[in-house]
Amino acid sequence: MAYGRRYGMQVRIARFQNCYGPEGAWTGGREKAPAAICRKVAQAEDGGTIEVWGDGTAVRSYTYVGDMVDGIYTLMQSHLKGPVNIGCPEYVTVDELVAAVVDVSGKTLSSRYVEGPVGVQSRNFSNERIYSTGWRAKVFLKEGISLTYPWIEEQVEQARGALGDVL
Repeated sequence: MAYGRRYGMQVRIARFQNCYGPEGAWTGGREKAPAAICRKVAQAEDGGTIEVWGDGTAVRSYTYVGDMVDGIYTLMQSHLKGPVNIGCPEYVTVDELVAAVVDVSGKTLSSRYVEGPVGVQSRNFSNERIYSTGWRAKVFLKEGISLTYPWIEEQVEQARGALGDVL
């Protein structure tokens, strides 16, 4: 923003709300909660249990990567200047996220909540500025997970196969 003021340049800043989807980080600690839960579910045996940080009540909004790209494009073509939140208006608890992933997987699993970093209980972003352009998220959690889970499940299976070759 300072550069824009100094040199007379229009500056647009996209502020993302928890972007997820296929081809994203799914392991290693840099992944967002949807990818981490997808990985844990894909690794779990049917009838098993997955560990989830916190108590399941934390609330977040998760934005599918395709919507995020569309939002960025829309922002860059707009009249808006400065920071603009881009996100999905659907807020879900961690419990609801886990349930969506388990449902898409077709497995029967239970969750065991454990100590771990969970951040603040809830965040509340306003998407009104990006909405003024006509942009809206099109992919809500259940559909986004149905597009993301199969890709992560494939990555897990490939990793298992690679480890089997080493053993």
